[in-house]
Amino acid sequence: QVQLTESGGGLVQAGGSLRLSCAASGRTLTNYAMGWFRRAPGKEREFVAAFSWTGGNVYYSDSVKGRFTISRDSAKIAVYLQMNSLKPEDTAVYYCAADPFGLATPDPNEYDYWGQGTQVTVSS
Repeated sequence: QVQLTESGGGLVQAGGSLRLSCAASGRTLTNYAMGWFRRAPGKEREFVAAFSWTGGNVYYSDSVKGRFTISRDSAKIAVYLQMNSLKPEDTAVYYCAADPFGLATPDPNEYDYWGQGTQVTVSS
């Protein structure tokens, strides 16, 4: 059993930055793929970024590439999403997810564990 808890969301002006955190508890996440997804009002869930200990690969969606950075802290069993140059269209609920022994896939159906989500609102 793995529990994921997101934090760090909030209200920020366009052009600003936020750092989201996802803390894990329970079974170790060694060899897990970790991903960030978001859901904006009236839209479907969208892939944001992911990495995999198994393959050592990191992927970003085109909409956030060059602005967002995903990272991990194995000592704290945590994954982070540094969000810079935020735009109003980045406004959404952000979720982290884990896939045991998985790759950094953009498909949300591949992930077994999900956090509760944290709200990010970017004002213009």
